[in-house]
Amino acid sequence: MSFFAVLLALVIEQLHPLPRSNGIHDAMVVWIRWTGRNFDAGRDHHSWVVWIITVVLPALLVFAVHFALAHFSILLALVWDVLVLYLTLGFRQFSHYFTDIRDALERGDEIEARRLLAEWRQLDASDLPRTELLRHVIEHSLVAAHRHVFGVFFWFVLLSTLGLGPAGAVLYRLAEFSSRYWAFRSRTVGVPINERLMQRSQQLFAWIDHLPARLTAFGFAVVGDFEAAIECWRRDAGLWRSRNDGTILAAAAGAVGVRLGGSAPPPLQTDQSKDFATGANRQDTDAVGSTPGLAPELGHLRSVVGLVWRSVVLWMLLLALLSLANLIG
Repeated sequence: MSFFAVLLALVIEQLHPLPRSNGIHDAMVVWIRWTGRNFDAGRDHHSWVVWIITVVLPALLVFAVHFALAHFSILLALVWDVLVLYLTLGFRQFSHYFTDIRDALERGDEIEARRLLAEWRQLDASDLPRTELLRHVIEHSLVAAHRHVFGVFFWFVLLSTLGLGPAGAVLYRLAEFSSRYWAFRSRTVGVPINERLMQRSQQLFAWIDHLPARLTAFGFAVVGDFEAAIECWRRDAGLWRSRNDGTILAAAAGAVGVRLGGSAPPPLQTDQSKDFATGANRQDTDAVGSTPGLAPELGHLRSVVGLVWRSVVLWMLLLALLSLANLIG
C-alpha cells in the first residue's frame, strides 16, 4: 500500500499543488508557537517536552487515525495516507521558485532571476556573478528536494512498513519545520527563546535526517556518475556546515560534474517575518570550500532536474519491487 500511497500523492500534487501561502504552513507555525509558549519554561528538560509535544504527538495522532480507519477499511486507510502525504511530500511546495528562476535565465532576464532568488532565500543576490547565482539555485533546490520529497519518502516507507501508517511523514516534516522555526526565532531581535530548545530541535532533526540524507546521496550516485559522486561524497561532504546537507550536495556535484560550495551571500535587510515564511535558512548551503567540476551553467539546471526525477523513479521502482515481494511472500 505504501507504493500506491506515494504514487497517488505525487500525481495529485503535480495536478493540484498547494499554493505558496497555504493554511497547512500557517497551522504548523501556530502549532509550534503554541507549544513553545505553553510548555517551554526555559529549562533543559522543557526542550524535550516541547519537542515531543510538537513533533511526536501529531505523528502518533496521525497513526491513530490510520489504525482506526484500517480497522474498518484498507481503502479508507489508503485515502488517509495519500492525504497526509499530499500535505507533507511534493516538489511543487518549492519548485515554483526554481522554475521561475530558470525561465527568467532562459529569457536572459538576470535581474528578474536575482529578484526571485532574493525573495526565495532572503539573500542579497544583487552582486552575485552569474555562476554564483546558478550555484545557489542548484544548492537550494537540491536541499529542498531532499527535505520535501526524499526525506519524507524514506521515513514514511520505514514507519509504514512497521505498521505505523503515515506517521513517519509527519514526524520528518515537523522535525524539519521545528528545527528551522526555532533557528529563525533565535535570529529575531527582541524575541526570547530557550537556546536549549533551538539546539535540541536542530540536533534531533540532524539525527532523524542522517540516514535519509545518505540514501538521497546514494540515489544521486546510482542515477548519475557513480564513481565521481562517491568520490566527491567521501572527500567533500565536510565542506558544508551541515554534514547531512553536505553529503547530499557533494554527491550531487559529483553525479552531474558541477562545482558546488562556497560562502553564502549576506542576508537582505527586510522584514524578518518573510525569512521564515519562505523557508529560508542561510546556513544550509554555507561551505568553506568548493567541489571540483565545471562552473555552474544554465544547462546544469536541467541536469539537476533530471538527476532528481531519475532518483525518484529509482526509489519508486525499489518500493514497487519490495511491495510485490511482500505480496508474493
